[in-house]
Amino acid sequence: MFRGHHRKVRLLFGLSDLVVIASAFLLAYQARIALGVYTVPFEHEFYLLAPVRALLVGWSAAAWIALGIWWQIYDRIDAAHPRVILANAFRQSLVGAVSIVVLDFVLKLDLSRAFLALFVGLTWVLLSVFRLNAGRILGLVRREFCTPIYIMVVGVGETALRIGRQIEEAAPYGIRLSGFLAEDDAAPQEIELAARYPVRPLPQLPEMLRRNVIDEIIFAMDSRRITELEEVFLMCDEEGVRTRVAIDFFPHVNSQVYLDRLGTSPLLTFSATPHDEILLLVKRITDMALGGAALILVSPIMLAVALLIKITSPGPVIFRQTRCGLNGRKFAFYKFRSMCRDAEAMRASLEHLNTKSTVFKIPDDPRLTPAGRWLRKFSIDEWPQLWNVVKGDMSLVGPRPPLPDEVEQYKRWQRRRLRMRPGLTCLWVVNGRDDVDFETWMRMDMQYIDNWSLGLDWKIMLRTIPQVLSGRGAH
Repeated sequence: MFRGHHRKVRLLFGLSDLVVIASAFLLAYQARIALGVYTVPFEHEFYLLAPVRALLVGWSAAAWIALGIWWQIYDRIDAAHPRVILANAFRQSLVGAVSIVVLDFVLKLDLSRAFLALFVGLTWVLLSVFRLNAGRILGLVRREFCTPIYIMVVGVGETALRIGRQIEEAAPYGIRLSGFLAEDDAAPQEIELAARYPVRPLPQLPEMLRRNVIDEIIFAMDSRRITELEEVFLMCDEEGVRTRVAIDFFPHVNSQVYLDRLGTSPLLTFSATPHDEILLLVKRITDMALGGAALILVSPIMLAVALLIKITSPGPVIFRQTRCGLNGRKFAFYKFRSMCRDAEAMRASLEHLNTKSTVFKIPDDPRLTPAGRWLRKFSIDEWPQLWNVVKGDMSLVGPRPPLPDEVEQYKRWQRRRLRMRPGLTCLWVVNGRDDVDFETWMRMDMQYIDNWSLGLDWKIMLRTIPQVLSGRGAH
């Protein structure tokens, strides 16, 4: 389905959760009062003031919907297996219940445990019932309230047939394939996919626009022929018909393709890294806020660590090194010194112990000081990089910043990791840290870049905490 249709479906599921939560709250509240009056002699009378009820409903809705977005539950409800639907609704309700308990503890609301159990249980049941029937409900909504979109495809080649099949798959979302338009007379008169569709000559398009309902036209043809169809595009523009062009100039690129503008000049843009400036701005603000707060919070411990390093081994407290940042920018990278003072000079004599390609990693590195071994095990030596995060050299989450000589050895596909601001932690950290081999490490960084979202950043940060505290995988 088109991105716009996908967003509408996600919005519908989010709104349905809001309705379900409000309904479950009302039913649970009335049931708890009724139980106290007619059935179960509870010790305390249960009653919530209107502002408290509004707070609980708003908090619950925000928690449930945030979890649904974070776990991408709304992206696949209408096509998911019933077991997955029930499991997602259960864990959403379970974590949502924990959030209410936390709110109750902080604000001292003194909520009834029976009410809370009723509310969470009803929410899970109602969510499950709605989502198990989501396909039928969406179909009913589309039939009653949505106008079908009729699409013609220009072209009869492999690209056009692929687009046609994708339109057929989107039929449940109200998208209909009307037929194909061919540029030459040698084209077949009919194309068979899941159904049969007529093939009309392209010159008949003006008459078809007058006689038939055509909402959109997709041009799925040889890109070299597009410039020859200027009159067709102008005609569609004059009649207000939406046109789309299937971009297959570079069929094997992994980039996202979108139209941008420089002044009045339209630019077709290929981006192989995240490009949403608003989301990236939110990421930067989060880095500054959390990085600054963490720096202030751990500063007393950092002073103690600095004193420990100073009294246990000769040399500077902070190790400073040049690293490569966003798009290859060089910056000064800071760490607590965890090795002896002449560690860099000893590297050449230890090359034969290196266990990784490209990067230099030695298990039980003999250059580590006793204090440094402990600092590295729990990643305390990385804490000064919070200053790099606040400055903007690094992010809290992102590929680790490499040394310039490591970058010189990168394969071409590995250089794409430089197109994302480097970070303190990333997927490879939560999947084994130094136990991960270099090739897997690089592919995990690519996976992070290709699937980046603010939610993914939070998942990685939360998973990093227990990984670091355990000390597993650090050499």
